Parts: sequence; C-alpha cells; structure tokens
Amino acid sequence: EKKPLVKPQTGETVDGLYTAWITLNNPAQYNSYTTEMVKGVIAGMKKASADRSVVAIIFTAVGDRAFCTGGNTKEYAEYYTRRPREYRDYINLFAGMVDAILDAGAPVICRVNGMRVAGGQEIGQACDLAISSDLANFGQAGTGVGSTPDGGSTDFLPWQLPTTELAIWNCVSNELWSAYKMHRLGHITDVMPVKKLNGEWIRNPLVITDRYVEDGRIVYGEPKTGDEAKKAKE
Repeated sequence: EKKPLVKPQTGETVDGLYTAWITLNNPAQYNSYTTEMVKGVIAGMKKASADRSVVAIIFTAVGDRAFCTGGNTKEYAEYYTRRPREYRDYINLFAGMVDAILDAGAPVICRVNGMRVAGGQEIGQACDLAISSDLANFGQAGTGVGSTPDGGSTDFLPWQLPTTELAIWNCVSNELWSAYKMHRLGHITDVMPVKKLNGEWIRNPLVITDRYVEDGRIVYGEPKTGDEAKKAKE
C-alpha cells in the first residue's frame, strides 16, 4: 500500500512522494509467515524498490500483539514435515525474503507493533531501522524446539549487539528482551509508548524504566519481578 509522505514537523503531505507499506496479515497466528506470505513480502519489496516515488518502505503487521513470530508451524507440520525437498526450497525462499529486504531500493523501516521473535526477529534485523512499540519483546526460539537461528540472527546479532557473547546468549537462551533493553543495547532505533493512562502516554509498566542501576547491575529495560510486577499489573 502506498501512502503520501508526510512532513513530521507540519503534518503536510509532500506531492509525488510516498511510503510503501508492506503488512503481514495473520494476527490469529501471531503474524507467522506462510509460504504465500513470504512470496508476498518478496514481491512487495521488489515492487516498492522499482517505484521511484517511494522514498521509504514500512514493514509492519496487523494488530498489536506481534510483528512476526517466524515460520507458520501449522504449515510446517501439515505440509513440509514429510516433504524435505520442498522444505529445502522453502528455506531458499526465506533466504530470498531476507535478501529482498537487504537489497531494497529504499530504506526499510521495521514498525515493530508487537513480538519480534524467531524468524520474525531475523527479517526484522534485515531492515535498516526499527521503531518499536514499548510492549514488544525480541528474541529467538529455535534452540528450544530443536532448531537454530541461522536464518539471519547468527549473522546479524554479532553486529547489532555490543558483544559477541551477548549475541550468542540471545541466540541460545531463548530469552525475550524488552524493547527498552534492545534500545539500550543499540539494537533498535527508538521505542514509543502505546498505552495511555488518564489521557497521558505511559511507558510499559511491566518493564523497569525509572532507574538504570540497582545493586551494581544495569536493570533498565529488565522485566519487573515480585511485588513490583504485581503492582504494575494492577
């Protein structure tokens, strides 16, 4: 979908210039991508890249629960489990989707509307910038289900996190890290609050954002625990 480019300072549109929105639409399954969705992303990236009026590509998803949680496990189980040759072709298609994002002819901005996990984290990392809802979490899932995050995360994370050890831990632990933690680590561009209380925007109450260090450890962006977490849920 093409949308007129808007000047953020004035709210005015710019004649003849557009953003192209590519939106994953499978909210019932946390926007996990089917084979047809992968093909759609590739086609969308190539179409937007060929349009000279498009100055930025916005890659996002429907709803507020998930940007993408990776491949569609229902499709895997029902179709690809007994078709190893076709699964190989599917993996090549997935690699083509990552390449289409990396090779796009305009900056690709990942609008992270919710969880960015597993293969969803990998395609998100292929984007040039990421602006995230502060309710979003980021992480991998592969090693917990007998897989590996080698569709992109083993390549991207050592570059996008401060140390190789952090990248390795993120790949193998399957921990979900908050948007605030990922922003602190330089993994994403910015974090925006999406909830209001009494008409005012508030930060995610389940994440520590009011202090940076506690007992000698960095706690900014970490999940609240114990009584603090219980109070945040009230």
